[in-house]
Amino acid sequence: MDTSSDAHSIVIISPCRDEEATLERTVACMRAQTRPPDLWVIVDDGSRDRTPAILKAAAEEVPWLRVVHKADRGHRKLGGGVIDAFYAGLAAVDVDYDFIAKMDVDLEFSPRYLERSIECFDRDPELGAVSGKVYRIEDGELIEEFLIDEMVAGQFKLYRREAFEKIGGFVREVMWDGIDFHRARMEGFKTASLAEPELRIIHLRLMGSSDANVYRGRLRWGRGQWFMGSSFPYILASGVFRMREKPYFIGGMLIVAGFLQAALRRERRYEDREFRRQLRRWQYRRLLGLILGRGVR
Repeated sequence: MDTSSDAHSIVIISPCRDEEATLERTVACMRAQTRPPDLWVIVDDGSRDRTPAILKAAAEEVPWLRVVHKADRGHRKLGGGVIDAFYAGLAAVDVDYDFIAKMDVDLEFSPRYLERSIECFDRDPELGAVSGKVYRIEDGELIEEFLIDEMVAGQFKLYRREAFEKIGGFVREVMWDGIDFHRARMEGFKTASLAEPELRIIHLRLMGSSDANVYRGRLRWGRGQWFMGSSFPYILASGVFRMREKPYFIGGMLIVAGFLQAALRRERRYEDREFRRQLRRWQYRRLLGLILGRGVR
């Protein structure tokens, strides 16, 4: 008899570039799924290392894995480049689907990750997107990369198709993985990252370190918050909070510095004014809750 998860069709799209260090571990995790995807499209975004060879070997062994190759643009393009690659993968999808995921290939996760995620969707029809919590391993211990419960991890976002299409998909900018969940919330969907053992995502490198180094990544994070429309009090509070994470102290400072740099340069902001207004309202509610001692989750 089919399980609940077998009754749904799942498509996963994974943009990647120069991922030889982690790719085989992610492929192994996907192959071990108790409920594998119906189609997994990996988009090689111009890799110069052994990534194409690893993908070729994997595609020969995994019937539901398809590889799409993009020309090398000469550099890693964060944010918009990742989403450009995602849409190149989506264009190659030729099966109907109920759920769609954007997933990185520097991850490890449990064999029941997809099965458990679909169970969460079946249990709550208002749930539009879900992920687990993200961790990294340091000195043999799991260290959580803090994520607000309403947010969905950018490393592995699984969307109900209706919700994905209702929000217009992903914006081709650095903060695509913040804009999407806020748009889903505005459209009446719930979004969640769940602290369940079978939904743990092990990130095989420090968040924000894929572009040259983590310091540059934190500056980019701050500039992305400016683009998205965040308020300065919220970014200041976020920067102070992130000072407790690696790189200690300076990482949080760089987030604030990146935001202020973008503000002083009067850089472009996300054009949807109503979205920015709703975002700031959400942020101020969270700040008020923090002041009243309701925690940061």
